[in-house]
Amino acid sequence: MAISEKPILLLILISLAVVFSGAESDRVAELLSLQSRSKSGVIHLDDHSLSRFLTSTTTPRPYSILIFFDATQLHDKPELNLQGLRSEFGLLASSFISNNKDSPSASKLFFCDIEFKESQSSFAQFGITSLPHIRLVGPDVKSLKDSEQMEQGDISRMADSMSDFVESRTKLSVGPIKRPPMFSKKQLGFFVAAFLVWAPFVVKKVLAGQTLLHDSKIWLGSAVFVYFFSVSGTMHNIIRKMPMFLADRNDPSKLIFFYQGSGMQLGAEGFAIGFLYTIVGLLLAFVTHVLVRVKNVTVQRVIMLFALFISFLAVKKVVSLDNWKTGYGIHAFWPSSWN
Repeated sequence: MAISEKPILLLILISLAVVFSGAESDRVAELLSLQSRSKSGVIHLDDHSLSRFLTSTTTPRPYSILIFFDATQLHDKPELNLQGLRSEFGLLASSFISNNKDSPSASKLFFCDIEFKESQSSFAQFGITSLPHIRLVGPDVKSLKDSEQMEQGDISRMADSMSDFVESRTKLSVGPIKRPPMFSKKQLGFFVAAFLVWAPFVVKKVLAGQTLLHDSKIWLGSAVFVYFFSVSGTMHNIIRKMPMFLADRNDPSKLIFFYQGSGMQLGAEGFAIGFLYTIVGLLLAFVTHVLVRVKNVTVQRVIMLFALFISFLAVKKVVSLDNWKTGYGIHAFWPSSWN
């Protein structure tokens, strides 16, 4: 009696489906294990692990992978800000894991990073030619070059913008970004204890009028410092972690203090401009608060002209530096009736 071929074929297909399903389940379990061992939840990949979880698997896969491409040798390039972006990527990963704990979504998206020196072959498979770079490899992607690239605008606007990209492409909810507190519980406890110890002494000094806050010179110096801090772009340098200067690529023995191009500002540039603005501000304060008390009119006029001349030179220098850096010219406006 001949055995029917259809039941045998069906049995083979079912067996293959079970085998492939088991293999995919093993990969998901391995990814979850690697994720749990990472402090931020970001899994570190290399050429071998990338092949195991992406290129050697069948599609559709039961998960998506978001990959941050890194290069250790470029960490000293402030214009790339790879370390800062990697930190934001870690916040994105840890927030997703925390917000989707014990949810089916937890095994549908994994966050990974890959380093250039360790995995140059993987960089070539993706066709990566510049950094920073983030790619989303969806369940149906067969060729890595067909994976979706995160726009530079989404990368530069940190974890919140990265979250919007992930949610729009994967239809998974990342949830609120959970940033670590500025101070730990131990630090807060130390501050509270120190405050309680010093509080009686501070109150006594305040009542007696013997604190630094009662010194007019401190207030004057603080006002000048805040003014300089504001006009020199110091906060920009702190946030962006900009260096004071750069080494000249053509001649490493030379240093660059002024970088031509509006895309980046060095710390020395901000301090130079801030110094010029501070001179103008101090001269204005001197003229309006001190010079008006001088009774000799001739002295007033001479000092006034000197202050105007110095202020004119300072502002002219600021304008010329801005023209050189941005390429945009600033010209005086004359009414048409004067022509």
